Formats: sequence, structure tokens, C-alpha cells
Amino acid sequence: MLSDFLASVFSALVLDPVQAEVRQTLERAGASIEVVQQSTDCLSTAGPVLVRQAVDDPWWATTTIVGMTIGYQQPSELLASGGPACQPIVQFLTTAEAQG
Repeated sequence: MLSDFLASVFSALVLDPVQAEVRQTLERAGASIEVVQQSTDCLSTAGPVLVRQAVDDPWWATTTIVGMTIGYQQPSELLASGGPACQPIVQFLTTAEAQG
């Protein structure tokens, strides 16, 4: 029951804002349909992995929530742990973040 609560909080405070920020970045950059599809694949793959990590390690979840909320941690840093499906979108986001 506590794990369900933590998963819900993590999703609401981290995954949903990351997804929204990725979508906004792609829209501003005029990303191709291929890049948009890669971001969808990444988020569908990385989301459950990150939720599981949050449930297994509440300290990591807390520091990630705080880091994302105050802007200390960027979405690209979080998605970098999402595996091969996330590498193209991580590179895209890193470039977009560097350009400001």
C-alpha cells in the first residue's frame, strides 16, 4: 500500500512533469515525427523502471523529486538511465538544454 502511494507521488511529481517538459521541448524545436516517437518509446520504457526504483529506494525517490522540482536535475539526466530506447531522446534533450 505504501509502495502504491510512493509510486503515485513519484509519477505525479516527476514523470508527469518530465513528460510535459519533453513534449514542450520537442514542440519548440520542431522535432520530427521520428524523434517524437522515440520520446514516446523512451517514456513508456523508462517510466516503469523509474517507478520501481523509486519504490525500492525511497531516498533516491525523494532526492529525485526535490532535484526535479527545484531544477537541479534535468529530464535528460533522469531519462539517461532508461536504457537504449532513451539514448536518442537524451541526446536531443541534452542539445536542446545546452542551447537554452
